[in-house]
Amino acid sequence: MINLTESAQNALKSAISAAAQPVSGLRIMVEGGGCAGFKYTMGLAAAPKPDDTVIERGGIKLFIDNDSHEHLAGTTIDFVVAFDSSGFTFDNPNAKSNCSCGKSFS
Repeated sequence: MINLTESAQNALKSAISAAAQPVSGLRIMVEGGGCAGFKYTMGLAAAPKPDDTVIERGGIKLFIDNDSHEHLAGTTIDFVVAFDSSGFTFDNPNAKSNCSCGKSFS
């Protein structure tokens, strides 16, 4: 379903270990909005919600709500370090088009 590159796994493990509150995984969602129609949201979470599917990749639990499954199937999440900015990127085979920011798609 969703894949995490080694770089993404390392970035997430660092974020989880540095979190001020207890964290058991990463919540990933697709919401309406952004400049292309849908946007990715993600954040550390203490526990899954009742309607979440929990999958594990590289020792990291991912919490995905039922509404986001169809949009995220086959997506690879990477963490890219660049001179001018660093962050997570999404390679989503379901996206018909992407915004230049890489955080929004249709």
